Amino acid sequence: MLYHEGINRLGNILIPNESYGVILEEKLQPMIEEIYSSGKNNTSVREIVYEIGKRIDDEASILHWASKNKIPMFIPGPTDGSFGSQLWSFRQTHPKFSIDILKDEDELAEIVFKTKKAGALMIGGGISKHHVIWWNQFRDGLDWAVYLTTAEEWDGSLSGARLREAVSWGKIKEKAHEVTVEGDATITLPILVGAILKD
Repeated sequence: MLYHEGINRLGNILIPNESYGVILEEKLQPMIEEIYSSGKNNTSVREIVYEIGKRIDDEASILHWASKNKIPMFIPGPTDGSFGSQLWSFRQTHPKFSIDILKDEDELAEIVFKTKKAGALMIGGGISKHHVIWWNQFRDGLDWAVYLTTAEEWDGSLSGARLREAVSWGKIKEKAHEVTVEGDATITLPILVGAILKD
């Protein structure tokens, strides 16, 4: 039914066709062209995301605010999805354009090895959750961790793995302050943020 209505489903989010695919191409391709033309033809994922965020004139955009405040955004699986297909598509006509994902890993290593204390707020699972806990095993684990998830533990997936599982790998310290919150993040995250702002 969704397919016939022209609606895509991204997890539990419904996205009409007019808000995906073609519009991303229309918006991203000129931005990537501008970035490329400025001499940035071999960037890290973090660098290109920062540059795209600078070009988004929309205060509802997380990329807009991250770029404006110089907050680095690391995306460990950049080619999985429409954003990645736009990068690939651009390279078809600009063969010198490339993304060096290992540049991001160098930056993450520097952050992890220099930090004295580390914490993570993980919203949902998969590669992003794993990347933050995996990197922190090199500094003997996270000191604090909050994980918001709807994934079930019994299916054996990484998304379903509770934070106590990460302790067995040294990704989270044995005596870390950690909690797994089971529930829809569109409900649990606002409650969490509201509690923080109240204090």
